[in-house]
Amino acid sequence: MKLTQNEIHKLEELTLHERLKYMTELFPEGVVFSTSLGQEDQVITDAIFRQQLPIKVFTLDTGRLFYEHYELLAKNKAKYRMNTEVYFPDASDIEKYVNEKGINAFYYSVENRKECCFLRKVKPLNRALEGAKVWITGLRSEQSENRENMPMIEWEEDRQLYKFNPLIHWSYQDVLDYIEKEKVQDLPLHKKGYISVGCAPCTRAIEPGEDPRAGRWWWEESKKECGLHTHNS
Repeated sequence: MKLTQNEIHKLEELTLHERLKYMTELFPEGVVFSTSLGQEDQVITDAIFRQQLPIKVFTLDTGRLFYEHYELLAKNKAKYRMNTEVYFPDASDIEKYVNEKGINAFYYSVENRKECCFLRKVKPLNRALEGAKVWITGLRSEQSENRENMPMIEWEEDRQLYKFNPLIHWSYQDVLDYIEKEKVQDLPLHKKGYISVGCAPCTRAIEPGEDPRAGRWWWEESKKECGLHTHNS
């Protein structure tokens, strides 16, 4: 099913809760949401679970996450009584990478880092998206240069699905306001300067005034993306 321009315009006019519900009416099956358990994703998780929408919520466990991620995953299940599916990288991929290049090889070159992200994130994501018709993300336009011109919804030709970014025009303050109003649980790391949180060895706290993603792969000067959101659309 392809969306009409009227349906797309309607999505843009609705509130977050209404957008998610309307998407499940347009696509009764095959709507999935990938959460990294960051603040934006916790907002969307709350909106999905609070309405008990028929959306598969999943996360990627790279094997190098902060302990706080696992605590929050458990707290989500206890609060909402809803399940978040967990996808892991292929063990043989990681064994080969580590044994050939080293446990922290991603520090040595951009190529090594991108390969690590591909094995730990992109490949598991592709498995999680098999059969999906709509992939919901927590992307916001102000997060990075790569995301500033992203539309709310776009067709991904290579994956043959719609990528739906319901928070794309939200500011960071909008996210914080929702979290406070709805009493949404989030990672304690955020209060310690970790605004954008990825794998533990690849994330540091940022200093006041720094770009929110400056703490991701801080040793690199390249654009701060792991490959999950850089496919051709």
